[in-house]
Amino acid sequence: MLVDYKELDAQSKVWIYQSNKLLSEAEVQTLKKELNAFLLQWTSHNQTLRTWGDILHGRFIIIMVDERFANASGCSIDKSVAFMKSVEQSLDIDLFDRWNFAYQTEAGVEAANKSDFAQLYAKGEINDTTFVFNNLVKNKDEFEQKWRIPLKDSWHKRMV
Repeated sequence: MLVDYKELDAQSKVWIYQSNKLLSEAEVQTLKKELNAFLLQWTSHNQTLRTWGDILHGRFIIIMVDERFANASGCSIDKSVAFMKSVEQSLDIDLFDRWNFAYQTEAGVEAANKSDFAQLYAKGEINDTTFVFNNLVKNKDEFEQKWRIPLKDSWHKRMV
C-alpha cells in the first residue's frame, strides 16, 4: 500500500539505491511507474506493507516501509533487491556500487568512484563543505537529518 510521505513514522525503514549514471526524465517517469507498481503489491508474510518510494535528483531510488503495521521480512527484502536488479538490467545502470559517491555541485548532483572522489578533493574541486549523500541512513528521521550533509560530517571524509 502506497502512503503519503508525511504519513510515515519517523522510524520507517529506508533503502537508498544510487545509480551510477544520471537518469533521463523519460527513464525517471517510467521507473516511477514501475516502482509504484512494485510497492503496491509488496508484501511480507502475506501482509501488505505500508510503503513510499520516489526517485530523487534523477539518481536515487528511495524506498521506505512503515513497520508499525508490518515488518519487512528477509523474503520481502529479497523481493525488493530482485526488483532493483531488474531495474539495473532494464536501464543498464549499477545500483549496488557502494564506492560510487554522490555530491552536490552548483550544476546538480554528481557522482564519482572512490579514487576519483579522492582526486576531486585533492584538487580542491570538492571540500569539507561540499554536500555529500549518505545512503547508509537507516530510517526516515535519519534520511531527513543526515542524508545530505557536509563532507566533513560524513563517513565519506575517511575516503579523501
